[in-house]
Parts: sequence; C-alpha cells; structure tokens
Amino acid sequence: QGVCAFGMPPSPTLCESVAGKKYKVFRPKTDSRSPNNKIISHAKNEISATIISNSKEILKNCKGLDVIGIDEAQFFEQSLVKVCNTLANDGYRVIVAGLDMDYEGNPFGPMPNLMAIAEYVTKVHAVCKKSGNIANYSFRKNKKTDIVVIGEKDKYEPLSRAVFYKKMKKDK
Repeated sequence: QGVCAFGMPPSPTLCESVAGKKYKVFRPKTDSRSPNNKIISHAKNEISATIISNSKEILKNCKGLDVIGIDEAQFFEQSLVKVCNTLANDGYRVIVAGLDMDYEGNPFGPMPNLMAIAEYVTKVHAVCKKSGNIANYSFRKNKKTDIVVIGEKDKYEPLSRAVFYKKMKKDK
C-alpha cells in the first residue's frame, strides 16, 4: 500500500482535529467492504468517511477544510491526479492511500502518477507468511481476471516478490 502526501509531511494519523485542523476523508463507492460513511482498518480502527462516485466530487466537498484524506485511491479514475494537484496548489494538505499494484503486479489506477507527483511517499508492506520477507504483492487466491475484485484475506494473500512470481508461474 502506498501513501502519498502533498504539500506537507504526512502525519501518523488523519485525525487533525486535535491540532485545530478540519479534515474530511473520502472513499470510493467501489469499495464496499466497510459500512457506509466509515473506513475500518484491519486493526479495527475506524474513521468517518464520505463515499463518492468520482474524484471530482472531492472538489465540491472541501470548503472550509485544511486536510483532505483519500482512501483506496486505486479505484478512482486518472483525473484524481489533477484533483490532488489542484487541492495541493490551493493550499490543502492532501493525504492519499491506496494499492500501488494490482493482483498481477502491475501499476494500479492513478496511484503510480500520484506517487510520482507527491512530495512524500511512504510504502507500507505486510509480511509474507511463506518467506518472512516484505510482502509487496497482493496474490489473488481465485481465478477471476477482473482487475477490481473487492476482498480482503478471503481473496488475497500478501506475498514477497520471489513467492509471488513463483506462484504466478505455477498458475499459468
């Protein structure tokens, strides 16, 4: 998972209200795993979120805010890059989270372009249970070929590069 920040160094959390900053977090309608108006982490932490259909809706819903959070950015269209640039250029702090690669190990949605233009990029990785190394690949456990298949541990397994490519070769 990649995290991009525009304009300022990223903070450990999006919870900026303590510092007197007003924020809003947006997530795509495509991501149906969490209940409406929330994002729930694997560690069961929750934050309120506004569900939107496309990235341009962010521009209509950011008046009076200091910080804009965007989750599951890989599910948005490429115009998210322009939206983030516009927000950062207008003085907003923008924090974007999303997968940088799809289940085939290819760049995913607008994430590569967002990572290229962000001032700060943090890549967060799981641990490969097979090798114990950094798991930077999401191996899909089923045979579906759609790029977007919503799921968690039931459908995906975090794997290291070596284990991922060994499994990909085996499955072909």
